[in-house]
Amino acid sequence: MNNRIQASYKFGLIGGVFCVLAFVLFKLMGIDPTKMSMLFGYFLIPIFLFIGIRFYRNQVNGGLLSFSDGMSVGFLIYSMIAAVSGLGIWVILLLSPSLFEEVKVSKLEMLIENKELIVEQLGIESFDITYENLLEMSAFDIGSNDFIWKIIPGLFFTIIISIILRRNFK
Repeated sequence: MNNRIQASYKFGLIGGVFCVLAFVLFKLMGIDPTKMSMLFGYFLIPIFLFIGIRFYRNQVNGGLLSFSDGMSVGFLIYSMIAAVSGLGIWVILLLSPSLFEEVKVSKLEMLIENKELIVEQLGIESFDITYENLLEMSAFDIGSNDFIWKIIPGLFFTIIISIILRRNFK
């Protein structure tokens, strides 16, 4: 097994499990789990990236870290977090149709509450298309949205952390 994969999969798996647990916890607290899970990911991803890349540098690679090593390890970590989180949320929503319907109704209510603003800024056509798409939304859509919104900040944070932790000499 590649040293990068071996050093990073633990951090990605644990981070992804934390995101799924946060989704469940936020639901139990009565908070919209999709929004809060996304925000929790913005907090969690940089922590796991920093710890994982630093672990790779100090424990696996003898104290050295090139930018490309940091980007590779970071990519593996945030991709694993995103995959576990997205799949976990998708499975939870498949197993709990009532939770899926709650999330769907919540999103429809939010759209309707903001109708005036949306129509003013984007036009009635955009509102109608969005409304129709929300009516056809599936559990997979919510899981894949979570995946995407963990990948995007993951890339951003990986670049920054790889630059900060880069060390080309002992």
